[in-house]
Amino acid sequence: MAKNKRSRVKTWAWRICLTLGLVLGLAMVFNEQIKLFIVNQMTQSTMKTVTKDSVKANQKKAASYDFDAVEALDLTTVSKAMMDGSKDAIGMLAVPSVNIHVPVMQGVSNAHMAVGAGTLKPNQQMGEGNYALAGHSVQTSGTILSELHSVQVGDLIYLTDMTKVYTYKAILRTRIDMSQVSVIDDVPGKKLITLITCETLTSSSKDRVYVRGELQSVTDATDKTIKVFEK
Repeated sequence: MAKNKRSRVKTWAWRICLTLGLVLGLAMVFNEQIKLFIVNQMTQSTMKTVTKDSVKANQKKAASYDFDAVEALDLTTVSKAMMDGSKDAIGMLAVPSVNIHVPVMQGVSNAHMAVGAGTLKPNQQMGEGNYALAGHSVQTSGTILSELHSVQVGDLIYLTDMTKVYTYKAILRTRIDMSQVSVIDDVPGKKLITLITCETLTSSSKDRVYVRGELQSVTDATDKTIKVFEK
């Protein structure tokens, strides 16, 4: 009897170990898919929360501009962002030609960068100066700024703070390295938008996609003009 009991315990122990091994194996295999699924869900859910009132409230909140603290978009970073309840979107960004539809986040905290495009300078004003944003890029379409490399000169780029819609036209797309920080500086007499992917391999490798757009028009944010931000 005791021998049979030990045998059953050993059998169940092996079954539990095999099940755990299978679960861990599947998690490793589908790690990337799980991560991207979570990011895309957070992005779209945050987009649905953007209102005129929420933008005004979030613009008053403190934001992080510590670029050195930005981590790679791995599952750990994404999981932490998912647990962070504050998603301080201050607007929305859309590049319909390449299926980019993301919230504009205040600053570059890891939680914000796992959701959308982060502002690179404090106190930026849409439609004024050089409005600079950065976002993660991964080798999967539809995730934050992953498709920025496909933008063509002439493509339209849209920003909104839910009061106005700002339409820019892409005038440049190239690659830069992490040391070329001057691209976010204002240019006298110009109203620009700068979009940059923030994945970096080495300080000398030109692995960041950089797109610059020039302001074309400013219109009121209405049900009709806001539709461009819908995915």
